[in-house]
Amino acid sequence: MSLFQRGDVWWYEFWFAGRRIRESSKSPSKTVAKNAEQKRKRELEEGFNNFTDQRHERIRTFNDVADEFVAAYKLRLPQSVVFAEYAVNHLKRILGSKMLVDFNEAAVTHYQNARLDEAASPKTVNHEVGFLLRILGDPGDLIRIRLRKRKMLKLKVRQTVGKAFTPEEKNRMLEEARKARSPHIYLALTLALNAGMRDAEIKTLTWGQIDFTKEYLAVGRSKTEAGEGRTIPLNSTLLEVFSEYGEWYRDKFGKPRAEWYVFPFGKPSPSDPTRPVTTLKTAWNNVRTKAKVKGRWHDNRHTMITDLAESGAGDQTIMDIAGHVSKQMLSHYSHIRMEAKRSALEAIVNRQPAKVKSS
Repeated sequence: MSLFQRGDVWWYEFWFAGRRIRESSKSPSKTVAKNAEQKRKRELEEGFNNFTDQRHERIRTFNDVADEFVAAYKLRLPQSVVFAEYAVNHLKRILGSKMLVDFNEAAVTHYQNARLDEAASPKTVNHEVGFLLRILGDPGDLIRIRLRKRKMLKLKVRQTVGKAFTPEEKNRMLEEARKARSPHIYLALTLALNAGMRDAEIKTLTWGQIDFTKEYLAVGRSKTEAGEGRTIPLNSTLLEVFSEYGEWYRDKFGKPRAEWYVFPFGKPSPSDPTRPVTTLKTAWNNVRTKAKVKGRWHDNRHTMITDLAESGAGDQTIMDIAGHVSKQMLSHYSHIRMEAKRSALEAIVNRQPAKVKSS
């Protein structure tokens, strides 16, 4: 047993199955630290001995087994590996250093809460937890059963598919974005409303993905396989805004290189085009507040898809531009198309002369 102090807090250190365990007791009491160390040892021993045929596996870190899982996943399901990597990267970021012996129901609920605190959607968190339990193997199956019995396995998912901003709301947001201090937000908002790109797709966009001669851009790494690599034509609005933004960019950094990011990193002013901006949240919140509009950034994507549906675009055209669109969303947009058609037909009635009264 080894106890030591860091500031006023006592830490404990010991070896378990060939690994050094060094953790804080989170207490200024040496006695509490000693008891915490003994409790920790019992937890590790119980978890280790519950799976005697896989002891060497139970002391591996989650990072190790997660990397192996993704490598095997690529071989079995290459068509959907993009989303798997997206989910597993979040799992590794939060849980990567934990040993498998440390995983239980509490670890899963801790992860759920951590991701919700980061504003991840319940649906996304459910997908990530699904990958987590698959990576854990047999212990993951037991955790799944216990959480399901306690009705804590899946977070409740909102059934709505988001809102679409009205033309007036879009105009107010774009006006405020043009006046904003952020040099990024006007182009980013225009991309969301005219190309339907997701937040991460916009932030990681490079100049090499854009062909101004043929007037289109190719989406890079995306949340889904259907989204990655899709091509989106640049309409006249986007071409105009890109032209204005390009002038600012060249004045700031010189002629853009293909590998440079369209939205460079740097606070309070962009300074490094070799790194992408990390967030547009502050600028978006300012624009939304000043425009007196309620909604999420992702609702800009819903707005673009709704506009496509109302224009008469078919499901395949919508999916080719937007990437993955759920069946629920397509059903919703089909209803919008029917309403647009109904309004168009009613307009014909309104233009017809008044009915002649029968004598």
